[in-house]
Amino acid sequence: MVQQIKVEFHCHTVYSSDSIAQIDDLMAACNKKGIHKVVITDHNTIQGALEAKQKFPEQVIVGEEVRTCDGGEFLCAFISEEVPKELPWKTALKALKDQGAFIAAAHPFDHARHGWQENQLLEMQEDLDALEVFNSRTINGAFNNKAAQFARQHGFHCLVGSDSHSLIELGRATATMPDFDSAAELRQALPQAVFQLKRSSALIHFTSVYARFYKQLFVRK
Repeated sequence: MVQQIKVEFHCHTVYSSDSIAQIDDLMAACNKKGIHKVVITDHNTIQGALEAKQKFPEQVIVGEEVRTCDGGEFLCAFISEEVPKELPWKTALKALKDQGAFIAAAHPFDHARHGWQENQLLEMQEDLDALEVFNSRTINGAFNNKAAQFARQHGFHCLVGSDSHSLIELGRATATMPDFDSAAELRQALPQAVFQLKRSSALIHFTSVYARFYKQLFVRK
């Protein structure tokens, strides 16, 4: 029987400008909350994920949240090369495909946070592995509902993520699913996932404001 694990697909560390979650603290929180694997998806960098992978090779999957210049953001896992921000979405998507990454569209209809247009999602459908249909940080629940409905209507696989920028948020949206060790195995396991969902308070965004303010004042470049 295939082992079932609990997975966090979307979280940030101190390597994101709007988070001060240290890697060791993040992993301790994973253990406390029963999260077996975590995809670290810092904004436009894999430095934190690589550092965490070196320390915790069995638990950490290297990912990235990639902002494009003419669309939304990609949420990816199992990457080896960082994809820079502000590329055209087709260029960024090709860079991720070329390295065999698992690729999802992050919070696709939350246009306050770099959402996607429906026509863009349909154009990239053959190259996307999933849509993030529930993001705990999405303030307006209607955006999550629209993403889930759009995925059902057009046959996208579904992904969820806490989008945690602080330790308290970690694990608010997880998947219990068969274990996997590669992008290909993740694609096979994802349709069997059972999601655990909890929205974060809108006030949680102040943790990101604090992180940016703190780094501007106290963190040397």
